[in-house]
Amino acid sequence: MGGTPVLFHDLSFVPEGEDVVVGRLDTGAYAVLPADGAALLRRMTEGHSPEAAARWYEAEFGEAVDVDDFLEAVRELGFVREGGDAVVTGPVRFGWLGRAVFSPAAWLLYAAVTAAWLVVGAEHADVVPDPGQFFFTGSTLVVQLVITFGQLPLIFLHEGYHTLAGRRLGLPSRLGMSNRYLYVVFETSMNGLFSVPAAKRYLPFLSGMAIDVVVLAALGLLAHVTRAASGGLSWFGAMCVALGFTVVMRLVWQFQLYLRTDLYYVFATALRCHDLHDASVALLRNRLWRLLGRPDRLVDEDRWTGHDRRAGRWYGPFVVLGVAVMLALTVFGSLPIVLTYAEIIGRNLTAGHYDLYFWDAVVSLAINVGQLVLVAHLARRKRRTASPAPIPEGERV
Repeated sequence: MGGTPVLFHDLSFVPEGEDVVVGRLDTGAYAVLPADGAALLRRMTEGHSPEAAARWYEAEFGEAVDVDDFLEAVRELGFVREGGDAVVTGPVRFGWLGRAVFSPAAWLLYAAVTAAWLVVGAEHADVVPDPGQFFFTGSTLVVQLVITFGQLPLIFLHEGYHTLAGRRLGLPSRLGMSNRYLYVVFETSMNGLFSVPAAKRYLPFLSGMAIDVVVLAALGLLAHVTRAASGGLSWFGAMCVALGFTVVMRLVWQFQLYLRTDLYYVFATALRCHDLHDASVALLRNRLWRLLGRPDRLVDEDRWTGHDRRAGRWYGPFVVLGVAVMLALTVFGSLPIVLTYAEIIGRNLTAGHYDLYFWDAVVSLAINVGQLVLVAHLARRKRRTASPAPIPEGERV
């Protein structure tokens, strides 16, 4: 036990029911501590030596504490400042932009755009996307290229709003780009989100869906104001509605609550849970194995907190509902598009003449089949080269 104060990184202490969430703002590392453990840690962050903090803990809570073991645990979490660690200070970049895009004036603009689209859509159903509007031109290749590359800035905007919502709170959230097999993906890392009260986390979680609704409305209005002289949608307007359908699919995708979607994090925050997903899935599986008379397949439910288990028992049906959403998304969203695509390709390939539509179908089909084959090859290669070492589980102090 040392008599010299220990240096810590800047830590936040946020009460969550009977526990306290302690986190580092700069890295996003956090731990759930009992209230007395958090009090001991806070005492040391205020400049008291471990020895003095241990004496205070014993006087305050009536029992001794192994402060050396406690220090070792928080050191593994990265809370202790080591010699070479940099100290992160100063405001985050683009915090001003985050405050601007979520200002009252911005919300009024978003509401006006959405309301205008709803009014127009009530009279003109063709600006409300559905699967039948996906193929906005007879060229499947053009549709494929427009949808593939046209989605990228819209997905970037979705993730960018998550990032800006975090930076509005002074959090060093980051927007990154990576690839999964052949697909470009944007990912937001909201470091330090657990360092703010739960009520302030909802906007960062929901901001992506909010801007998706605004984008959907804006695309519909663009389609309406660029109508052809005949009154029907122009080529550009039809393209906007087709892109709007991809936005609808992403919005509905968020309701697949068996995944860690944006809405899942809203539920978990509202219920003050730290691992609601795994707890609810484990409880569902245990219930199924009991019904099937397979107690050997049960997992230990004590791996999760009592609060997570209680919430997981009634959250389980929402997980099942998420699977139902996935099936509905496939049947009513993806399947009609696949069938229409197959019909167009088949018609163009069997028309009996080698015109532009024939070669358009050949190239489009070759790209899609080539993608599927390459993705399957990369997945197989990844499985073969994956390390067999197990992934270590996180610690709960």
